Amino acid sequence: MAIAENAIKYARTRNLNTVIVDTAGRLAVDEAMMVEIAAIKAAVKPSETLFVVDSMTGQDAVNTAREFNLRLDFDGVVLTKLDGDTRGGAAISIRSVVDKPLKFISSGEKMDALSVFHPERMADRILGMGDVVSLVERAQEQYDEEEARRTRKKLHKDTFDFNDFLDQIAQVKKMGNMKDLMSMIPGVGKALKDVDISDDVFKQTEAIIGSMTPYERENPAAINASRRERIARGSGTTLPDVNRLLKQFDQTRKMMRSAIGAGAGGAKAMMAQAARQGRR
Repeated sequence: MAIAENAIKYARTRNLNTVIVDTAGRLAVDEAMMVEIAAIKAAVKPSETLFVVDSMTGQDAVNTAREFNLRLDFDGVVLTKLDGDTRGGAAISIRSVVDKPLKFISSGEKMDALSVFHPERMADRILGMGDVVSLVERAQEQYDEEEARRTRKKLHKDTFDFNDFLDQIAQVKKMGNMKDLMSMIPGVGKALKDVDISDDVFKQTEAIIGSMTPYERENPAAINASRRERIARGSGTTLPDVNRLLKQFDQTRKMMRSAIGAGAGGAKAMMAQAARQGRR
């Protein structure tokens, strides 16, 4: 409790307007924990109290939510681990039992994986209909207008190179978990249910590009057979891997040339390439 109170004092002295007090988590309710958390709430007087629940715990999450609400009367729920195979049944049950809104959902462990809950979007994803709105919103969050203009010029001049390709990869990676992103595309979610798409799908690509010389990155057409063999050795990959990347690069460049005006076109092109690579 003293730690929480000191955190509030620290924030006030530095004019910080938001403080998140995260209490110890439990898989089951115990009396000592409930006394402690009630004392913390009374001491810090939070403007909002949120109950964070693991979406994969099922009925246990509902029972815990009921007990917490009786003691704390929380304001809403945060549902985590929606990047797994869970169907969101816990969300529906908790909403029914405690009559409190589900405010946020999370599909990962970092802050960029936290998003506002939209019931209609969740319903679409449960039914395998995707969530294009959320996908576009994530793309817009990473959209850099100046960078887009620069890329558009390079595409028109046919000077888009592997340095630009790396920039596109970085933008897609900032959008979040790859399988979660792909599941937002209508019809793709069910197809990917049993497919393992690692967040490291770009590592091989980055290794191959990292093995290129500055000249080769800026002049992809100059990468001949001997250069390809050297790049493969330097990146710890094979010659077919390098050939495949060069082919994908050429295809992506063509796709982006026609789709860059749509804003998120480059990201979609890269995601399609990553999905095919992730299935291998």
